[in-house]
Amino acid sequence: MSGAAKPRLCPVCRKPTADRFRPFCSGRCADLDLGRWLNESYAIPAVEPPDDWDEEAE
Repeated sequence: MSGAAKPRLCPVCRKPTADRFRPFCSGRCADLDLGRWLNESYAIPAVEPPDDWDEEAE
């Protein structure tokens, strides 16, 4: 095992992160990510039950 840890990469542009903006590489990438959250670009897929599904029946 080597002692050198692999560098963490910015989730937006894949460049190495900067301590000041962690987990991003720059303020620009941090702002881009925030904009994506505010515009609801990120979403967790969900499976909706059928319209006739009755929780009480199960």
